Amino acid sequence: MPAMIRKKYLTLFAVGSLATMAFTVSRSFGWQSKFVQADNKGKLTYTPDARGNTIPDFSRVGYYQGDKVIPVLPVVTTIGPSNDAAQKIQQAIDALSKQQPDKNGYRGAILLKKGSYNIPVTLQINAGGIVLRGEGNTETGTKLIATANNQKPLIDISGSGKAKATGERIKITDAYVPVGSFSFQVASTAGLKAGDAVMLCRPGSEQWIRDNKMDQIEDRGGTKQWKPAEYSLEFERVITRIDGNKVYIDNPVMEALDAQYGGGETYRYAFEGRINNVGIENLYMESVYESDTAENHAWDAINIDRAEHGWVTQVTSRYFGYSCVNIGGSARFFTVQDSKCFDAKSKITGGRRYSFCNNGQCNLVMNCETTEGRHDYVTGARTLGPNVFYNCKARNTHADIGPHHRWAVGTLYDNIVTDGEINVQDRGNWGSGHGWAGVTQVLWNCTVKKAAVQSPWASGKNYSIGTRGEKVAGRLKGRPDGEWEGQNQEGLQPASLYQAQLKARQQR
Repeated sequence: MPAMIRKKYLTLFAVGSLATMAFTVSRSFGWQSKFVQADNKGKLTYTPDARGNTIPDFSRVGYYQGDKVIPVLPVVTTIGPSNDAAQKIQQAIDALSKQQPDKNGYRGAILLKKGSYNIPVTLQINAGGIVLRGEGNTETGTKLIATANNQKPLIDISGSGKAKATGERIKITDAYVPVGSFSFQVASTAGLKAGDAVMLCRPGSEQWIRDNKMDQIEDRGGTKQWKPAEYSLEFERVITRIDGNKVYIDNPVMEALDAQYGGGETYRYAFEGRINNVGIENLYMESVYESDTAENHAWDAINIDRAEHGWVTQVTSRYFGYSCVNIGGSARFFTVQDSKCFDAKSKITGGRRYSFCNNGQCNLVMNCETTEGRHDYVTGARTLGPNVFYNCKARNTHADIGPHHRWAVGTLYDNIVTDGEINVQDRGNWGSGHGWAGVTQVLWNCTVKKAAVQSPWASGKNYSIGTRGEKVAGRLKGRPDGEWEGQNQEGLQPASLYQAQLKARQQR
């Protein structure tokens, strides 16, 4: 080959090789959001808007904020199937509840051997440090059958009491505290110290309601316009340090504290009756039912409230009317993982089939699966974050995933795959006046049939980043569009925002 031709050939080969390499690198690296970027060491950079708001850090959720591995408690009692199994299980729970917990707050595990157990009552766990464990979450494992003809849970986990103020309200003096912030200025830090549990309060205001047009929801009979007193939001936080009059907290601000809407306040509190370190593991739970639309049978497989730092792992529920796991408004830092909610039996209408329902704070639902649900991964009114649904699937859906109504704040829907819809929108007069479903709602790398993501008229944004599926306008036209980026574009990096945030935090 002549030298000139050989040189030209080699040049073309080099250019082609570089192009191939660039394409390969591009495909392996994918694309990054303009809102959050990761470097090659996993460090994250957040891009603020004009007022300093960012997508917040959602990593401090679940059992001990994801910083502790869920423990394997030793078995202290073993029970097998029998005609009076429900009584024996409850007696074992009650007896263990009276035992002194160890230094870590654990009492031990009650093991239910393989086999079928008819349970005509609700099993009550009202003390911390107790695990109810089975030997398999299939029909051939440990099978608990709820036989009662009422809409009660099969298992109920609950402490007592409620959060009570232990200090005076202190005014936050910043004119604006943006979403994503971990600190704020206060009028005085007298009586405050690191380690204090505090409420971060965002008051409701007439102006805020007017600006979001929630005082003019179209009436269809029984529609309730929003009232300020109902929207005074209280986020549970812990002070990590104090610098002068600047207070730092463990979890970020999920909705901006804006002086034009009343700013914010903080105060110390205690929740003495709340229990912790409760776990449900490796069980198959089933409800009896009379027909596909029957409603005189068990409603929740597991109901949780007034509890914190607990877990539900590897459970399967089938035929319940409402949920596999229903987390109440006074429950926080629960991890629900590797669990399944199948084949609900009820009418297909409101107030039914909320497969994994979270109304609490700082909870994590991950690696779960559902069929025949309505609102499969869902939050209720004024559910305050951070909260995360991660790597979950839904099939044969009958309604949408997402914040259901009345201003949920701070939820991440990360790698959710559904053959139905995920919606974040103004629901208007649905229900008794649902209105704006939520703010600081983030869809990250989700796969849907359809999605409507709108941002409210005032005080926040919602995000759809890397969503694969059809973008639709939502129920009500003319609402502000959410922040859409990379629709139907493969290769979003990091692939999981939750996992990237957790990794970045734990590497610091």
